[in-house]
Amino acid sequence: MIDISKTEFEVMDALWQSYPASASDIIQRLNQQHKDWHEKTVKTLLSRLVAKKAIDFEKQQRSYLYFPLVEKASYLANESSSIVSRLFSGRVAPLVAGFANRENLSQQDVNELKALIEQWEKDNA
Repeated sequence: MIDISKTEFEVMDALWQSYPASASDIIQRLNQQHKDWHEKTVKTLLSRLVAKKAIDFEKQQRSYLYFPLVEKASYLANESSSIVSRLFSGRVAPLVAGFANRENLSQQDVNELKALIEQWEKDNA
């Protein structure tokens, strides 16, 4: 999978919202998150993402329209697996226990986890 930095991920996330998108569209989405993103910074990040083959572009008249080459769901699934493998020896329980012990799990989180476990049990019975 492609190695994407935190700031590159923010640009990707803005692009995943709706594409194809111009650099101006992406900058506008990023700035809605109460950050002051500069055009040159975003264009540099877009160039890096093109070089990494995470995104590509089409030239339309005098502008470039960017689109992702990586689906958000598959990127997130791969990153999640990587974190669990690297930090928790491939085990999910210690990760969830860490959140539970620090009271970072909401009731909604608990309900969703229960539903996932129930579905897993049905699928793997």
